[in-house]
Amino acid sequence: MNLYAIKAIYTFEMARTVRTLMQSIVSPVLSTSLYFVVFGAAIGSRIEAIDGVSYAAFLVPGLIMLSVLTQSISNASFGIHFPKFIGTIYEVLSAPVSPFEIVVGYVGAAATKSVILGLIILATATLFVSVEILHPVWMLAFLVLTSVTFSLFGFLIGIWAKNFEQLQIIPLLIITPLVFLGGSFYSIKMLPPVWQTVTYFNPVLYLVSGFRWSFYGNADVNVGLSLLMILLFLALCLYAVSWIFKTGYQIKT
Repeated sequence: MNLYAIKAIYTFEMARTVRTLMQSIVSPVLSTSLYFVVFGAAIGSRIEAIDGVSYAAFLVPGLIMLSVLTQSISNASFGIHFPKFIGTIYEVLSAPVSPFEIVVGYVGAAATKSVILGLIILATATLFVSVEILHPVWMLAFLVLTSVTFSLFGFLIGIWAKNFEQLQIIPLLIITPLVFLGGSFYSIKMLPPVWQTVTYFNPVLYLVSGFRWSFYGNADVNVGLSLLMILLFLALCLYAVSWIFKTGYQIKT
C-alpha cells in the first residue's frame, strides 16, 4: 500500500477545508443553530415530549444526520469532480497509485470532515439543550459508518456528474427530501398508519433511527436493522466504485 500517496491526497483535501472554512464548517453550524432556534425554541415549546424526550433534544440526532449526510456527499463529490473537470485526475491515474489508495484518500478526507462537523454540531447543540448519550460508542460507530458510506456515495456522484449542475441534482432533489421525510424532525409514530408504511421504504429513516437510539435508547425501527441497512448501502457503494475503476466509466473517457 502506497501510504505516501494516500497521505498526499488526504492532506490536500483536508487543507481545502481550511481554505473554505466558512462553507465547510461555519455555514452548516449556523444553519443548525437556526434550526434549534426556530424548531427547538419556537415550535418545540408547543410540542409535547416524544418518548420522554423534549422536542428540542429529540431534534439533535436528526440535525446531526442532516448535516453529516449532505456534507459527506458534497465534500466527496466536489473533491473528485473538480480534478476530473480540470483534467488533473489523469495525473493521479497515471501515477503509481492504486484505485484503492485513491478512494481511501478522497473518501477518507471527506468522511473525516463530516465526523468533525457532526461533533462540532453536537457540541453546539449542548449550548441550546441538555443532550444525553446513552451509548457513546455506538453513537461514534453510526457517525463514522454514515460518514464513510455517504462519502463513497458522493464520490460516485462526483465521477458520474459531467458538470457542476449535475453535481447538485441528486443531493438537492433526492437526498435532502429523503432526509427531511426520514424522521429527522419527528417520530414516524406520529404519522397515520399508511404514511408509516410508506416511510419504511425511506432508507434514511434507518440511519436517523439508529443514530437517535444511541442517544436516548428510543428507535422507530430495530437497531440491528438500521445497522444492516448502513452496511448494505456501504457494500453497494464499494461495489459501484470497484466497477467504475475496473471499466473506467467517466474517468478514462
